[in-house]
Amino acid sequence: MDGTEGNAGQPGPAERSHRSSVSSVGTRAADVLVYLADDTVLPLAVDNLPSLSAHELHRAVREVLQLPDIALDVFALWLVSPLLEVQLKPRHRPYKLGRQWPELLLRFTDAPEDDVAADEPSLQFRRNVFFPKRRELQIHDEEVLRLLYEEAKGNVLAARYPCDVEDCEALGALVCRVQLGPSQPGQPTACALREKLDSFLPAHLCKRGHGLFAALRGRGAKAGTGEQGLLSAYCQVKEAAGSDGEHGASLSPHYRAYLLKSHELPFYGCAFFHGEVDKPAQGFLHRGGRKPVDVAISLEGVHVIDSREKHVLLGLRFQELSWDHTSPEEEESVLWLEFDGDNEGTPVNKLLKIYSKQAELMSSLIEYCIELNQTSEPAAPPENVSGAPSATGSPPPPTQRPPLRRQGSVVSSRLQHLSTIDYVEEGQQIKRVKPKRTTSFFSRQLSTSQGSYTVVQPSDSLEQG
Repeated sequence: MDGTEGNAGQPGPAERSHRSSVSSVGTRAADVLVYLADDTVLPLAVDNLPSLSAHELHRAVREVLQLPDIALDVFALWLVSPLLEVQLKPRHRPYKLGRQWPELLLRFTDAPEDDVAADEPSLQFRRNVFFPKRRELQIHDEEVLRLLYEEAKGNVLAARYPCDVEDCEALGALVCRVQLGPSQPGQPTACALREKLDSFLPAHLCKRGHGLFAALRGRGAKAGTGEQGLLSAYCQVKEAAGSDGEHGASLSPHYRAYLLKSHELPFYGCAFFHGEVDKPAQGFLHRGGRKPVDVAISLEGVHVIDSREKHVLLGLRFQELSWDHTSPEEEESVLWLEFDGDNEGTPVNKLLKIYSKQAELMSSLIEYCIELNQTSEPAAPPENVSGAPSATGSPPPPTQRPPLRRQGSVVSSRLQHLSTIDYVEEGQQIKRVKPKRTTSFFSRQLSTSQGSYTVVQPSDSLEQG
């Protein structure tokens, strides 16, 4: 079971509540509402709902939507609420987990009791976090591509996938093409873009009083710069881009182009979790505190994203990290990430503490993703050690990431915004190391000859704080 942060609304049909998703009890026929990536609702009439498995319900969804067999691998059923997201395993019983939702919230969230009592999950048909990106571009069924496109678009517009302005414009231009058709000279396109700007760009970039476009609109002569950038990108969308010979007015090439561009984002297809990290000490009193973060985990690695600023704080591939977690029984739930770094020119091992009651889920997901990658490696020579190919099948970094490594890019790591524990070999400590470990800080790490991560070996046991 994979838990991530939630982004659904509050109870009620429009807000995807559990009561509206699954009605009735017992063995009589029941109506189940499954929400798709485009926010449409798929009503299903099923028998013996309490004993129905996620696999059986998944099959019913595929039959109604007339999806090909590949959809079994591409999509999964999720229970989603504002407090928690759970990707269901085929054997899970959605109705049973729905009834146990308060228990899951108490175990994996810090939500107040009132919020736990009011929270209800919806059943959603979403991308399977374990589906490799390389296989997406081998899909030809337009409805499958559309669902993947809708989900990626929703994550970009909600700023769940932080993007640089240039990428927002490129992705927004493809949305314009899908919704408005081909760009035609002389058409009043600029007005249409301005009226529906939040359909093409993340809200924090286009709403008055927030973000870049609000600032631009307040500068007189520069007003409308954001719309102009989007319009320019829209005009550059090529009709033949990504075409594989499909006939008619198929939108598949544009769906595929959007996915291809989305694949450049290192957190595409991730499961998301809530957490907090320590802020660096600042000011005369050296006050720090904590900041909320989203932890995005996929088959490629782990990314820590600032929830408020919408930029990456730390991005690591699996061969670049070692990890562990502490349980509530030991102390506060923490996911520990260890990686190579330097302190004023001295090579050190850096330790990042991510405070989260979902640390156990994150640790299990990391371990499972590494196992999947190692299992799939012999059958997928183009992959790198983490099993994370580029969208074209060639090895990922450095061929995939350079376009994103702009100065100040939101996807570049910002270690200066993190408070880490640093230590070096021979037991010499730059900062107090709290957890008690021996050799490597963690026993859990990706061991491979191709990996770039090197464990710094201390000679003394690290003291438990």
